[in-house]
Order: sequence, then structure tokens, then C-alpha cells
Amino acid sequence: MESRMKAVIFDMYGVIVKQTGDDFVPYVQQTFPNLKHNEIYEPWLKADVGELASLEIWASIGYKGNLQKIEKDYLDTIELNDGFTDFIRAVKKNCKTAIISNDSSEWSRYIRDKFSLNQYFDVISVSGDLKIKKPDERIFYLTIEKLGVEAKDCLYIDDREENLTAAEKTGMKAVMLNSRQTVYSGFSVDSFAELAEKLF
Repeated sequence: MESRMKAVIFDMYGVIVKQTGDDFVPYVQQTFPNLKHNEIYEPWLKADVGELASLEIWASIGYKGNLQKIEKDYLDTIELNDGFTDFIRAVKKNCKTAIISNDSSEWSRYIRDKFSLNQYFDVISVSGDLKIKKPDERIFYLTIEKLGVEAKDCLYIDDREENLTAAEKTGMKAVMLNSRQTVYSGFSVDSFAELAEKLF
């Protein structure tokens, strides 16, 4: 892997934070065991492209009462990934940085504020704000343009193959942070510590 990158771009779920998003359905099913996956994901996916506000996710699923507390209780289960802080601080010494995240505007903002993440990034591209989500290549091109670099000088880190493939189509280099232990034929690491060893 070429280490002389001008920009490093991070996915959020499964990369910056430990949770991949795969926990959302079982979390909801603790309260609504009879709900099917698609019934739970449908409002979430709409919020991901700005069609619903995040509190409407919970209302659509069937939650009643203080939806802000219900949402906060879920978001507070999210934890920062091991080694992320050390890695991003090392990257920032020589590279521009960005996030490209499929997420509702409100959830992304809450997570970034909770962990004081905004300080680390030059560009933040959230699907709920832009109404474009990965693997749509437009969200990658928009981010590259805002960074003011060329795609070939960017490294993109994600935990999902379809997003890595889309990034590579734009000309970026891509690496899987294999949070979900999937089979991937490309460049893959299991941790930020391992990635740092290969880059620095």
C-alpha cells in the first residue's frame, strides 16, 4: 500500500465507531420482537437520505413517549473504535481527512459531537445532509472536490465491499477495516494498529 497519500477518507459505522449498524434490528426487536427486518430498516433508510427526521424513525417503528430519550439511549450504545484516535492524529500530521457516512443528519451530528470528532476532519459528507448515499459514486466525487485533491491521492477506509468498490471506481485506493469479519479479496486489515503498521 502506497503510504504517500494526500487525503484519508473514513466511513463511520464499523470504522470510526465499533458498531456496524447491524445491531439496530436486534436492538429494536428487544422491544418489538415481531417486527421484520424490512419494517425496521425502511424508516432508517429514508432518514439516511434526508426523507425523514431521525425521531420519525422511532415513531414509524412504533415507539411511544419521549422519542428523544429513546434515540439517545440507542446512540449511547455506540463506542469509538479501538485505536481510531491515535490513528487519526497520526494521519492529520501529513494528510487531509474526511468522513463519508450513510447516516441521518441528526444521528451523525450526535455521534460526532459526543466523541468530538469534527476537530479531526476537513470535510464531512453525510448522506442525510446530501441526499446521496454510498455506493453512489457522486458522494465520493463531492468529497474529493471539497478536499481539493485528486482521487488517486486518496485512501478510503470502509467495512463494506460495495462501498470500497465504488471508491476504487473513482480512482481512490481502498482498504477494508474488517469489522464484520467478511471475505474480501482486496487490501484488508483487522485494526487501526495494523493499518498504521502498513502505512507509516
